[in-house]
Amino acid sequence: MASKYVYLSLGANLGERQQTIENALETLERAEVKITATSSFYETEPQDVKDQPWFLNAVVKCETRLFPLQLLALALRIERELGRIRGTVSRGPRTIDIDVLLYANNVIDTPHLTVPHPRMLERRFVLEPLVEIAPDLRHPVTKELFKKYLAGTKYQQLLKR
Repeated sequence: MASKYVYLSLGANLGERQQTIENALETLERAEVKITATSSFYETEPQDVKDQPWFLNAVVKCETRLFPLQLLALALRIERELGRIRGTVSRGPRTIDIDVLLYANNVIDTPHLTVPHPRMLERRFVLEPLVEIAPDLRHPVTKELFKKYLAGTKYQQLLKR
């Protein structure tokens, strides 16, 4: 299989957030995921569960030969290795969160993985770093530029680091 480009979102709000994200990126690189662009880090106000520390978020563009579900399995394994415990508070504090945003121009809808990520268009903390590294990227379904969606997101506190 030829390499496919993918976009991943990484976020953390517990522990040494930036170091944890950097550790996740290093682990991805060792596991057949070549990172070709990395956004700035963004300090992000919590969205749903307000009583928790602010998040640090970034988006990366990668190339991989992994199939989509293999990439998801790798992301979940890295989360576990870096201390993420799933099944506690939904959208609550976490050491690391790795989401598959886009997998080439593919549309994927399985019980385990939906691509494009189903909530990415409403999340400024995803769209702003995505547009930073890929200003001309288009949504694989609507063919609209992601920067158009960014302009339509509701205000949320976001600080570029």
